[in-house]
Amino acid sequence: MINAVLVFNNSGQPRLTKFYTQLVRFPVHVNDQGIPEPVRLTLVVTQDTSVQQRLISEIFTLVSNRPASACNFLPLPPLLAPPSTSTTTTDPGHYSDNPTNITYRHYATLYFILISTSTESPLALLDLIQVFVESLDSLFNNVCELDLIFNFEAMHACLAEMVVGGVVVETRVKEIVKGVRDSDKG
Repeated sequence: MINAVLVFNNSGQPRLTKFYTQLVRFPVHVNDQGIPEPVRLTLVVTQDTSVQQRLISEIFTLVSNRPASACNFLPLPPLLAPPSTSTTTTDPGHYSDNPTNITYRHYATLYFILISTSTESPLALLDLIQVFVESLDSLFNNVCELDLIFNFEAMHACLAEMVVGGVVVETRVKEIVKGVRDSDKG
């Protein structure tokens, strides 16, 4: 499941933030050596914008500081990462809906970032980002950051054609573009 889609420019200014699930914050305690350790308490479900802002800031910092040759997959930062417990099940049929992965691509001046559960294939998510960018490119004839700023409705509509409630529903560029253009006519 996709938990969030984020688009940033190179300066860290969000151009799109779409959260499909409530944020689940796990309290974190920093030990004497400065290493964050999850506190084994109940998790806190929040829609608090300050948590979203911290998450956005941390994710941009993580992604933007990586070299271009690094892989495009990261674990979720400690702010929202689920605590690792010794009682974790090893049953391969047991999956968690907690967000655990960050998948991203950097195109020119924009970072496209997906936050997902462990059940999503990172390679499929990279392909989804590619389809999103190709769809935007088809809509705007060589998309640039200014297109996203002044036509944010079309960007949201494009994403809505592709992902509904965190589930991918369409990956064909022509169908996505057709759906966005049809919604503009109505």
